[in-house]
Amino acid sequence: MSEDIYIYNVRLVDRDMDTPGSLLIRDGVIAGVFREGEYTDTAGDMVGARLVNADGAILMPAFVDMHAHFRDPGFTQKEDLVSGSQAAAAGGYATVVLMANTNPVVSDRAVACEIRSRATGMRFPDVFQAVSLTRDFDGCDTTALAHLDPAEIPLVSEDGREVASAAVMFDALSLCAKTGVLVSCHCEDPTLAQRAKELRTAALADPANSAEHYTQAESLLRLAEDLMTERNLSLADAAGCRIHIAHVSTRSSLAAVFAAKKRRAGVSCEVTPHHLALTAREAEIVNPPLRFDEDRQALIQGLIDGTIDAIATDHAPHTESDKRSGAPGFSGIQTAFPVCNTILVRAGHLSLSALSKIMSANPAGLLGLHRGLLQVGMDADVVLLDANAPISIDPTADSWLSRGKNTPFAGKRFYGAIRATLRRGVLLFGTF
Repeated sequence: MSEDIYIYNVRLVDRDMDTPGSLLIRDGVIAGVFREGEYTDTAGDMVGARLVNADGAILMPAFVDMHAHFRDPGFTQKEDLVSGSQAAAAGGYATVVLMANTNPVVSDRAVACEIRSRATGMRFPDVFQAVSLTRDFDGCDTTALAHLDPAEIPLVSEDGREVASAAVMFDALSLCAKTGVLVSCHCEDPTLAQRAKELRTAALADPANSAEHYTQAESLLRLAEDLMTERNLSLADAAGCRIHIAHVSTRSSLAAVFAAKKRRAGVSCEVTPHHLALTAREAEIVNPPLRFDEDRQALIQGLIDGTIDAIATDHAPHTESDKRSGAPGFSGIQTAFPVCNTILVRAGHLSLSALSKIMSANPAGLLGLHRGLLQVGMDADVVLLDANAPISIDPTADSWLSRGKNTPFAGKRFYGAIRATLRRGVLLFGTF
């Protein structure tokens, strides 16, 4: 149960403001937002409220992750709903959308709502479960999409793979155009991806020639992304469907999104922290792969000019043995803010308000959620943080809450410490 809270001596930062002030939470929603010197308790609003002196810390809307994997059900040795939610809250997230590539695959409303219900009963972030575009990833059956309500399931995705058939993808997009559910696309030609997988396997088996194998694999995966991004955008145009391109990583794919946005509304995309921070020189395995620095710079420019709408973590935890065997992906939901704050805000590319826009306001808006801004009437999902506090990433520390230790940032120094995360006024992580 939430308590009434008055947070003062705080720097209020969201998409539209960056100012000293205070904020009042009542009954789980934001009841008052006051710039410094504005607030006087003439109406008795403070009666019964807990007073929190933030000591000059920053209060922002809690982050919204449109793309994460908690591996539950089926792969809970990597992560589960509890550990993933704890890591999310420690990262400042109060809303998370989970992908459907579990075991069994989440392919209908009933299973998705059951997973959401499990999380709702605990002090967890607000968890939404995506449904697959085709039943059990069979690439054919899209009938379940006709029965979805965007208020329950705001996003669907075949993430981790692509719908190979253009006709089936068109059917899926057409059904979602009728319901209003957002379609998130993992843009990757499956035949080229399979060829790249074979080359990656060859690289692990043949260390002497691994560089050549990896180079060939990454070239194919670049082409795989670019081809399917163009295809899916064209199909969405024809279907009149809202489309969201997941984890954009190449200059060509970003250019395709830019062109699609010029044609019509209802087109959006996301980028991951690791594609913003790292390049192929790091030789870390993730899908989409880390690209060239020219791609990384183009992605940063896409955030600056608004082509990219959101930062999403693509949190993909693995066991150590799976990662040694070449499993792609990073555990990243707990590190997203310090990484992005360091490489975007402290580096001078974005303001903190702009970062709030793409980590909170924009993703919340795309999902149709009444949060992501410090405005009266919004859900009191907020994060208290110190943007200048240095932190070192240590996946072996007790403070690392994900089961997946597979971070490319281990031992690296960033700036931005999460002090507390609240969901509708309820403390999920940290202390006041």
